[in-house]
Amino acid sequence: MTEFLNGVAPLSHLGVIRALGPEATSFLQGQLTNDFALLGANEARLAAFCTAKGRMQASFIGFKRGPEEILLVCSRDLLPATLKRLSMFVLRSKVKLSDATADFALYGIAGGSLQKQPPWTLSTAGEAQLVQLYPADGQPRALWIAPVGQKPEGPALDPSVWQWGEVRSGIATITTPIVEAFVPQMLNYESVGGVNFKKGCYPGQEVVARSQFRGTLKRRAFIAHADAELRAGQEVFQAADPEQPAGIVAESAPSPTGGWDAIVSLQLAAAEAGDLHAGSADGVPLQLLPLPYLLLADV
Repeated sequence: MTEFLNGVAPLSHLGVIRALGPEATSFLQGQLTNDFALLGANEARLAAFCTAKGRMQASFIGFKRGPEEILLVCSRDLLPATLKRLSMFVLRSKVKLSDATADFALYGIAGGSLQKQPPWTLSTAGEAQLVQLYPADGQPRALWIAPVGQKPEGPALDPSVWQWGEVRSGIATITTPIVEAFVPQMLNYESVGGVNFKKGCYPGQEVVARSQFRGTLKRRAFIAHADAELRAGQEVFQAADPEQPAGIVAESAPSPTGGWDAIVSLQLAAAEAGDLHAGSADGVPLQLLPLPYLLLADV
């Protein structure tokens, strides 16, 4: 289905938080799940901003735009609340956080002449920066960001098809309906470069580490297909247990070939048992599909 994922799509659903100042790096190092102290000029980071209980309240793709400037790309619907929460921790740090969405143009690029590179590779072309994302169905994809008014070349790609590619990549972005619903491993973030277990403390770090090293994790993210609409935040049930939800839809998009695809965080026991339904135990059936990457535990 890679023929659908080819072109350039505007990403109006995303926004940008700018961290500017001599302590921008050290500030983010103390707040996010990934290591920004070791962030190189040719690297981007997937990272989560967690509560003290380890629950994800936002997710970012972060990278440097200058020696004292880091941009964090996140879902636009939760940017104001996220910026407010992050700003509470600035205190005396020499960093200024701001909503820089209006300053930048954001596009998704899929297929075409895009070269395959390792995920989270950062490259620069003039004033534009390109972040290599995880592929979807083997098709290379990248996030393109440049000062507002610029645009990458390429045929137009429907934003809904880009969103479908996001789902097929298996990496969910936190949006308002799923704020504080997951610890990072429930969305496989530790397996796709979103968590660094060797860095110092950050909010929720003890919970995230305990989930990883004490065998307490009982939920994982899967890709699922349904013949009817799925939506973020929708509960998933296993038919044999109609009273208790077994999972939550994290992200969804209509498939170009019909039906809907979604990233679903599920109890491992329910995923193994099958007979899964969205909305209720007798709701729309879900078919689980293979993940496009290996989980860290299986590497």
